[in-house]
Amino acid sequence: MLNRVLVTGGNKGIGLEVVKKFLEVDYEVIAVARDFSNFPIKNNPKVKTIEYDLSNMKDLKTLVKEVGEIDILVNNAGYMQPKYTYDNYPLEAKEHIMNVDLYAPVELITLFSEGMKKRGYGRIVNTASIAGQIGHPDIWYGIAKAGLINATKIFAKLLGSHGIIVNCIAPSPVETDMQKDNSEERKLEFKKAVPCGRFAQPDEAAEVIFWLATDCPEYVNGTTIDFNNGSYVR
Repeated sequence: MLNRVLVTGGNKGIGLEVVKKFLEVDYEVIAVARDFSNFPIKNNPKVKTIEYDLSNMKDLKTLVKEVGEIDILVNNAGYMQPKYTYDNYPLEAKEHIMNVDLYAPVELITLFSEGMKKRGYGRIVNTASIAGQIGHPDIWYGIAKAGLINATKIFAKLLGSHGIIVNCIAPSPVETDMQKDNSEERKLEFKKAVPCGRFAQPDEAAEVIFWLATDCPEYVNGTTIDFNNGSYVR
């Protein structure tokens, strides 16, 4: 194994906590995000930061070449745009969110899995959302996350025979910067549906992602972990 992991959206929130988890076990971490100006561990020699906007699909192959070979891919980057409604959603905004939240993750899986197949080993974890399971007022955010859940299932079937395990986590709201885009009324309604009465913490989600990326059994493949404290029981 190379002991190298790529974490997209690794500059803050869940992604930052995932980066920290891998540093604890002495992995070399490559973090990709648009901005690292407030990245708290930028001076750690085990972390390589690459500033890249994942809405830029045409240069993803260049990004992959810069990253190099990895054992683990964590497709964590994502965002929502609740300011738009289903009947007033500009085309540019649709394309941007679909690129970041769905198309780029799928392309990164496609590109990085080639090296994983040659080595007969790889772990891929996708960060989706409960929005992809039950719907979301930001319709294109929900569509993108539902697509990522489906892509997890597809790639598990396509890559499993090559020693590559592909799984997904679908969190309900987590206390990250993304919550600034939710109204106080909506956040209160979410918390009412959660048995413990609070949002998840980023490090809690990171623990699940880390397990899926490292120690989970091979038979946990193509699975989406419900991470919602029983607010959406299936």
